[in-house]
Amino acid sequence: MTAWPVALREGAVWLRPIRARDQKQWDQVRARNRDWLAEWEATLPPGGRPGPTSFRGFVRMVTRQARRGEALPWLVWVDPGGGAGWRVAGQLTVSPIHYGSANSATLGYWIDQGFAGRGVIPTAVALAADFCFTELGLHRIEIAIRPENTKSLRVVDKLGFRHEGCRRAFLHINGDWRDHEIFVMLAEEAPAGGLVARWRQSRHGG
Repeated sequence: MTAWPVALREGAVWLRPIRARDQKQWDQVRARNRDWLAEWEATLPPGGRPGPTSFRGFVRMVTRQARRGEALPWLVWVDPGGGAGWRVAGQLTVSPIHYGSANSATLGYWIDQGFAGRGVIPTAVALAADFCFTELGLHRIEIAIRPENTKSLRVVDKLGFRHEGCRRAFLHINGDWRDHEIFVMLAEEAPAGGLVARWRQSRHGG
């Protein structure tokens, strides 16, 4: 198990642990993308137990989970160039992480619409997956995607995740229980040089 916090970077994409002081940028991105994200956002089912009601409470919760080795809660930062500096472009979380006989994790993410289609999320997923395989020694990484989410389906296709099947009514999303397609990569299926190296090569026509 690797001690938290951990930050990862590939070019203009940076995975950095979420912090309470990130609230202003996080709030701005979420507000700007409210309609864009609404179709894919997790919602509380009837009778469900609510989580933290504030951003700071959320950060405290996921930081505790990270320190216990149960999660990797990152913000996705992007440097768009032109002297603009680093900006919050989304979020990527590996959770839950199971050790022992399962030795696996689930990975989820969202992205600012303004950065969609620029290779940000494939880069972020590749960074996270490489870390999980090489540093945490995990055997399996799973990503659940709604079948209607064509942009997210392209992410797993680009990175070589294998389609494993459909889970019916898997998560409560946007007010109802939704089916999700499950995509998986095992450690032995990952490229020898890592997902980041293969993704970098594919983007540059290698």
